[in-house]
Amino acid sequence: MAALGRWVGAAAACGVTGFLEFPQIAVIAIRYASKKAGGSSKNLGGKSPGRRYGWKKGDGAFVRTGYILATQRLIRWYAGANVTMGRNKTLVALEDGTVRYTKEIYVPPPRSSESMKIISRLPKGAVLYKTFINVVPKKQEGYFKLVDML
Repeated sequence: MAALGRWVGAAAACGVTGFLEFPQIAVIAIRYASKKAGGSSKNLGGKSPGRRYGWKKGDGAFVRTGYILATQRLIRWYAGANVTMGRNKTLVALEDGTVRYTKEIYVPPPRSSESMKIISRLPKGAVLYKTFINVVPKKQEGYFKLVDML
């Protein structure tokens, strides 16, 4: 304790007024940004329109050959009579006629992967259905017997 008192006394003799003295701080000019920061832009991909999947012609609609009946990503509707499925699972009419939607009971083959995955998860007694899109051809108008005989 005596040593501390001697050191404080020696510091006072040298012109130091306090035990711990901090140097005087000069005024520092601070510059702020003159323009806003640009920042990075992310998530720009969400502005594209949707793909418009779904049915295009309803039950009872008249269609011509080549009309698109439904577009789908996964198989939701199956091709029925006079309907074909394109590469991207689009259902297209093969003949002129009226569109009909039908549901049929689906029983998968007993040892298929579908039956192992799907049937095992269903409750007992559940029934699976598949929806088919069919085109019922219209009756030919202006039918001539002469053309039929050739």
